[in-house]
Amino acid sequence: MRKRNRKDAETTGISKERAFDISAWTPKTDIGRKIKAGEITNIDMILDAGKRIMEPEIVDALLKGLQVDLLEIGQSKGKFGGGKRTIWKTTQKKSKEGNKPSFTAMAVVGNKDGYLGIGMGKSKETMPAREKATKQAKLNIIKIKRGCGSWQCNCREPHSLPFAVSGKNGSSQLRIMPAPKGTGLCMAGEARKMLALAGVKDVYSRTKGQTVTRVNLLIACFKALKELSKVKVMPEYVAKAGIVSGRKENKEVTQ
Repeated sequence: MRKRNRKDAETTGISKERAFDISAWTPKTDIGRKIKAGEITNIDMILDAGKRIMEPEIVDALLKGLQVDLLEIGQSKGKFGGGKRTIWKTTQKKSKEGNKPSFTAMAVVGNKDGYLGIGMGKSKETMPAREKATKQAKLNIIKIKRGCGSWQCNCREPHSLPFAVSGKNGSSQLRIMPAPKGTGLCMAGEARKMLALAGVKDVYSRTKGQTVTRVNLLIACFKALKELSKVKVMPEYVAKAGIVSGRKENKEVTQ
């Protein structure tokens, strides 16, 4: 049973981050030193100021309950010509010594309460690629606006998106639209993992272009979620749609 569980964990890639020991951390940036000194106690102070996160330990120190998931962007060879989805995208380089394989992984991190990050890592071995992808995802963490933008629901709870957003990467286009309660995440399986880690429960989606390219589709999904923070919302619509930015206790502030 232990071998089977270990194999399942390696296949799915789902894991929880361990408790971060801030006393053993030696920060290398000014933001990191302020966090260790207690001057910065909330990640919103960094994201709202538009400052760039340069150390993954910053996210570990400020965001509790962070979860990591590896997205299935690769495909292994099947026995009879078919293939099975895997979390490793494998490429090979021809050389005089033989074939030199390299592995690429795409990781997504989130706390299921309004924060999400995505990143990619490449290495000659699987575990270093996984660690690089996880670190890059933490450096790309963003806040997600949530609300009830569906005219069919109007419950004023942050279970969906406040309005429709679109994202494009390469030839893949994705449009995410609000949905009423109980609809679920009606979109591609790997993109569904991203929205679940962001704390979104009900959406519709529409795709265009070459959606078979999973990496482009997932990056397009992340770009679409980025658009939520770029749109200014009227104060009356904030109360009507129950919009929150980041955690549920954070009320949306309009300028």
